[in-house]
Amino acid sequence: MKVLVIGSGAREHALCRALSLDPHVTALHCAPGNAGIAQVAELHPVDALDGKAVAALAEELGAGLVVVGPEAPLVAGVADAVREAGIPCFGPSGQAARLEGSKAFAKDVMAAAGVPTARSYVCTTPEEAETALDAFGAPYVVKDDGLAAGKGVVVTDDIEAAKGHAAACERVVVEEFLDGPEVSLFAITDGETVLPLQPAQDFKRALNGDEGPNTGGMGAYSPLPWAEPKLVDEVLATVLQPTVDEMRRRGTPFSGLLYAGLAITSRGVRVIEFNARFGDPETQVVLARLKTPLAGVLLAAADGTLADLAPLRWSEEAAVTVVLASHNYPGAPRTGDPITGLDEVEAQDAPHAYVLHAGTRRDGDAVVSAGGRVLSVTATGEDLTQARDRAYTAVARIHLDGAHHRTDIALKAASGEQ
Repeated sequence: MKVLVIGSGAREHALCRALSLDPHVTALHCAPGNAGIAQVAELHPVDALDGKAVAALAEELGAGLVVVGPEAPLVAGVADAVREAGIPCFGPSGQAARLEGSKAFAKDVMAAAGVPTARSYVCTTPEEAETALDAFGAPYVVKDDGLAAGKGVVVTDDIEAAKGHAAACERVVVEEFLDGPEVSLFAITDGETVLPLQPAQDFKRALNGDEGPNTGGMGAYSPLPWAEPKLVDEVLATVLQPTVDEMRRRGTPFSGLLYAGLAITSRGVRVIEFNARFGDPETQVVLARLKTPLAGVLLAAADGTLADLAPLRWSEEAAVTVVLASHNYPGAPRTGDPITGLDEVEAQDAPHAYVLHAGTRRDGDAVVSAGGRVLSVTATGEDLTQARDRAYTAVARIHLDGAHHRTDIALKAASGEQ
């Protein structure tokens, strides 16, 4: 099978790495890709938001499967264009991707499906937002209704900051704060059958101890030793399957990757948000533990045969990923700085630790930074402690001027805490 992956981040590098290890994949392509992905896939220039251009590239390459990584192309209907060209595509339609593209739409679907989530108000004026903020009280949770690359949510005790974020958005969802630890659970679905993956936890704040501004994610780990053994089955029954069933009932079946961001509250599991694609950086640790070859699973979702698939096989090992971010991230990042030490990680830490590229590009013989989150350093081990040690050993070999990373990824979990 020839596979084309669309995107250029660490999520796409993780997908390409997993696909490159699949013996059924005879040729692997990525568009537009990055400096790291170029080591495992042939890169092609393309406007990832242009469905016709993506479909034309897939036809030219003779791709038997297209995997759309990021959310923006999915919401723009790129998967629709690929399918219209007669090529199997892993990723929801533009209509179905509204589960991520609109927080208000997702809330409506959850209400119809009976999915447990936070109480909320959809607000279109500062006055409506102020009333909703007063109704819920602190901590205040304000979410941009549209796509915001993982940075559209403000959780704060500062009422002025909450009002300011609401005023900066055309439409916001103001909701009650959910207590308890957060969990990310991915599920692959063909619109009927739902196949949950292993849960992970990510770290959204920029600084240790969950301090600092919200980011797209500074690290992740899997498995969750503190989670209830029945968690995945419970979420499948109360969240994932009802949502997929409701989307099909509406005539907009959801096929692809349904990502449930969950809070394990004192009142039970509640959905924080849905995403319509693999999450970053959780994908890095989930795929590090998946033993079943990936291409066949994604193709089964694309062609509606997930029910015929054998149960997924998972490694008992733990995985940890640490994000190396550029100077000033999550503010406007500085780019163009050289990255060194990547060869040392490859020589001394592989196969237990490896580097997945996010915001990188080639500048002659050098690899330089090209975005806010630059690298995802990922490691596996017998347990979270060993995986953490391996990941941070590899991080220490890498130099990027002004870069920063958290030093507490999976630290509590490795000690048996939530």
